[in-house]
Amino acid sequence: MSELTQTAANTVAEAEEIPENLALEIRKLAHDLSNALEVIVQTSYLLGTVELKEPGSDWVRLLDNGVRKALDINLALRTYIKSHSPR
Repeated sequence: MSELTQTAANTVAEAEEIPENLALEIRKLAHDLSNALEVIVQTSYLLGTVELKEPGSDWVRLLDNGVRKALDINLALRTYIKSHSPR
């Protein structure tokens, strides 16, 4: 678990519940973000399967690192929303 995800998890117990109408809108946005990230994840994976010359291979590594961070942030966001939304 990344430091960001752990920090978000530690904060979960301290926060109040998100109002239902706001929680629904935030869940929709988080879902849309997940869909957009999936395209980036798949593209990053496919770029990693081809042999690229420098600096292209460096760019793929940068992309992969950014993708991993974005996935961690998205997971923390979705966890927070789920933990703080009306059931």
